[in-house]
Amino acid sequence: MLLSFLVFLGLVLLGMPVVFAIGIGGLVYFLTQPELQLTMPVQLALAETQNFSLLAIPTFILASNLMNELGVTRRLLRFAHILTGFLRGGLAQVSVVLGLLMGGVSGSAIADATMQARLLGSEMVRKGYSRGFIAALQGFSGLLAVAIPPSIGLILYGSIGQVSIGQLFAGGIGVGILMALAYMLTVDLLARQRGYLPENPAPPMAREIVQALRESFFAVLFPFLLMASLRFGIFLPSEVGAAAVVYALFVGLLYRELSWERVRRALEHSVRDVGMVALLISMAALLGYGMKWEMFPQKVSGFLLEAVQNPKVALLLILFALLLLGCIMDSTVMIILLTPILVPAAKALGIDLVYFGVLMVLTCAVGLLTPPVGLSMYSVCSVMGCGLGEYVREGWPFFVATLLVLLLAFLFPGVVLFLPRLLF
Repeated sequence: MLLSFLVFLGLVLLGMPVVFAIGIGGLVYFLTQPELQLTMPVQLALAETQNFSLLAIPTFILASNLMNELGVTRRLLRFAHILTGFLRGGLAQVSVVLGLLMGGVSGSAIADATMQARLLGSEMVRKGYSRGFIAALQGFSGLLAVAIPPSIGLILYGSIGQVSIGQLFAGGIGVGILMALAYMLTVDLLARQRGYLPENPAPPMAREIVQALRESFFAVLFPFLLMASLRFGIFLPSEVGAAAVVYALFVGLLYRELSWERVRRALEHSVRDVGMVALLISMAALLGYGMKWEMFPQKVSGFLLEAVQNPKVALLLILFALLLLGCIMDSTVMIILLTPILVPAAKALGIDLVYFGVLMVLTCAVGLLTPPVGLSMYSVCSVMGCGLGEYVREGWPFFVATLLVLLLAFLFPGVVLFLPRLLF
């Protein structure tokens, strides 16, 4: 197994796409195990994509692309602008609130960060914000999509680890709101230092808020309908994604923006996104089988139980390792590969699997914004045309704010578990 991991890491460092590096690393394991048939890699790769619980992923991806194409984003932007445009650093505050609202639509941190950088970047540059600040702000605002349902990361963790996706969604909401507040406070402090001005001269009147909410009501309502349908058993997790697609089409019809051209674009984007995730899942099945064959989950559980008696200390060590690993590996890959190992370990330590899952997925996602492999980081820097040095200089306050929120959630499990216990 060690040889397979070395091959995988070596290929990644050489610049090979991660999905192929995983597949080749997994194949090397089967080549070094004469007792395993060489027909198994193909069978495992195909069988992994037939997991019924993963059906929620393509449907949610399609729903999010439909809502982006059918006028939802523009209405959410106006709502965010009305709510926070009067604060210091008005456009930056709007970005954070838009990230919170869009998280309930897209479920993808990279998609949110890239879209917001394109949507608000040029206007923020014109208003005097530095390109590095904009890139960092949009990148970390996109991280809110990992916490707010329907988070693709939480769906993957719940599907692979057999944990309630509805409870994971509810657990992510509290942490997501805290992260948004932390980012808004960070923006306020930086805006006071740098003289970033409000966009609107005065707080909005109630009439303006009601008007903006009316225009974006069906988009804002989406996460709440999602939670209610799961809580009351109207839909299973694999069904609620399909219902979200129907809802997205309904919203487009109400907004009078439904057209064949926009639906076609949404389908094209969805095929690309689903293909990427499905290929990752199928290739990860090869390494995953090797870890099960070598009894890695049991070994990790045994080591933690023997070496660390305190579950809190063990969890802190796991999260710290995930934070470091996220610097060199994509978060989706980490969730797919490590969930089968870490869920049994967390269960053996007596750690609540919803609490563990939310912390694990968010900690893995921080790697999207850190060198050298952060995909969101490269995406927003590319859109804004800024270097990594400038991004790091401007982004460290948001990184510290993220770590403080994760530490708060770690120290006080109620931050994560309050809503799941209340609703489920």
